[in-house]
Amino acid sequence: MRNVPPTKTNLLRIKEELSFATLGHELLDQKRSILVAELMTLVDQAATYEKNVDEALAKAFETLEDATLAMGKLKVLSLSGAINMEASIRMKARKVMGVSLPVVETTFAERAPYYSALGTDFRVDLAVKGFRDALGLMGRFAELKVSIMRLASEVRKTIRKVNALEKVAIPDLEETIAHIRNRLEENERDMFVLMKMVKNRLAAAEGEVQAR
Repeated sequence: MRNVPPTKTNLLRIKEELSFATLGHELLDQKRSILVAELMTLVDQAATYEKNVDEALAKAFETLEDATLAMGKLKVLSLSGAINMEASIRMKARKVMGVSLPVVETTFAERAPYYSALGTDFRVDLAVKGFRDALGLMGRFAELKVSIMRLASEVRKTIRKVNALEKVAIPDLEETIAHIRNRLEENERDMFVLMKMVKNRLAAAEGEVQAR
């Protein structure tokens, strides 16, 4: 409870503070719900993408191993330097309840390799495509992981604010308002008793004057 003089002015001011705090609590609670819903959605997506990345990498490595068995390690190593792949990663951002979340766009330039298809096992091309696809999935997976960390941090901050309002600020304001009201009512009762006593004394004094 706040230590403030029990006046009507303070009562009106603290009532306004309570109204503002209650509105803030409602808005923060809505923000928390939206953030948690978004967080849960991204967590589900991240689990799916993590599985897809693992499967894509496993498949790409398996294909590369098959090509190595078919052509020999030295031949595959020599071809690795002739892979003509150019990737670009573009970072953008989106906002969710004021939280900036990354958006990763991975693109690849379609170019023919610097090696002849003649005498080259087809699984080399499949492995290249597999690693390219995995890289695209990894970009999206990284986007999801960073977004999850940022959202989780914001959810924790919002929960702390909601709890501070709900368990400290609002009860403190309500208790202060109740205390001021009680004191004002006591003052009014005291004033009423005082006025009645004064009235009785004036009436008694007037009666004595008339009696004389």
